Amino acid sequence: QVQLVESGGGLVQPGGSLRLSCAPSRSIFSFNDMGWYRQAPGKERELVARIIAGSMTNYADSVKGRFTISRDNANNTVNLQMNNLKPEDTAVYYCNVLWHFRSYWGQGTQVTVSS
Repeated sequence: QVQLVESGGGLVQPGGSLRLSCAPSRSIFSFNDMGWYRQAPGKERELVARIIAGSMTNYADSVKGRFTISRDNANNTVNLQMNNLKPEDTAVYYCNVLWHFRSYWGQGTQVTVSS
């Protein structure tokens, strides 16, 4: 089993920045595939960013150039740096990992972008 704890959400003005962190209950070296998803009210959950094999990344087109996913091996976290935030980025953000062919999710952290 894997537990994931997200942190770093909050309220920010358009153009601002936030950094989300996800701390898994196992060593980060256990996971080859880690990512962040989000779900806005009335919409389906969607991929934001993934990091595979520690370094290969892919992003949703809507966040390319603004968001950066990274692994912090020393602190055992996977992070999402979000810059130039827009109101349409408002959503609950979920951390996700694949482990032994199963998908695990965190409880989610709310990000609200509003003036």
